[in-house]
Amino acid sequence: MSAIVSDEFDVVRQHEREVSAGERFEFGKNWAAFLSVLDEERIETAVQSLREMLEVEMLAGKRFLDIGSGSGLFSLAARRLGAEVVSFDFDTNSVACTRELKKRYFDSDANWRIEQGSALDAEFVASLGKFDVVYSWGVLHHTGEMWRALGNAVLPTQKGGKLFVALYNDTGSQAARWHWIKKTYCRLPRILRTPFAVAVSLPDEAKRLASALLRFKPMEYVHSWTRYKTGRGMNRWYDIIDWVGGFPYEYASFDAVFEFYKTRGFTLTKIISGGVGLGCNEFVFERKD
Repeated sequence: MSAIVSDEFDVVRQHEREVSAGERFEFGKNWAAFLSVLDEERIETAVQSLREMLEVEMLAGKRFLDIGSGSGLFSLAARRLGAEVVSFDFDTNSVACTRELKKRYFDSDANWRIEQGSALDAEFVASLGKFDVVYSWGVLHHTGEMWRALGNAVLPTQKGGKLFVALYNDTGSQAARWHWIKKTYCRLPRILRTPFAVAVSLPDEAKRLASALLRFKPMEYVHSWTRYKTGRGMNRWYDIIDWVGGFPYEYASFDAVFEFYKTRGFTLTKIISGGVGLGCNEFVFERKD
């Protein structure tokens, strides 16, 4: 049975309107391209990253909610760890990607359900039930109302359950500049978007290459591309496009997120924060109330 979608949200039409208006990046199309390079090594890397952050070996007997499933990779990882999985995304193409992965690896599996919905729709999120793990990596800062989405993530987290979120770090004026870049990308004609992404990425890439050459370690730069999947199982080029085009775009400091969830009865159990720059701080909270 499909989850409830409140009258406030006609998800498909809303997504189409925002993309047409240049107010939203088409994350799902980028994830569809990523599926062409997805392999067993990337999947196992994603599985291992979940084990490490959640500090578990398996998730058998647990319910796992993937808010903003994207490619579906981490829903797949959770299912491989034995969890009963519910995935949802706002983007129509992301939902299709997640369904494709389910078809490839867990076809007709009743323990993996996929929906289309918005993290801003409290009624929809609450209708999904309660979960032992609520997971949302690099998603809620793209909703356009990040703090509202973070509040809604509380709803499906059961007592004693874990909430694993990753959010862009607040770096002040640097983050504000990237807000402009991302918004500009989404408003450009499609033919200009890839050249624009390359142009704005070149300065950082040039610094990485120069640093490697000056230290007589040119392969370090090469490996930053060829071994990128050893992190979270992702692909560097598609992550660059996701980063440059990722709009709406919000960000938050470690302290702000910590205090937000502390007042809602959550205890921080694990954090990856230092040195992330413009990237994501990763938080694992446990619900105590």
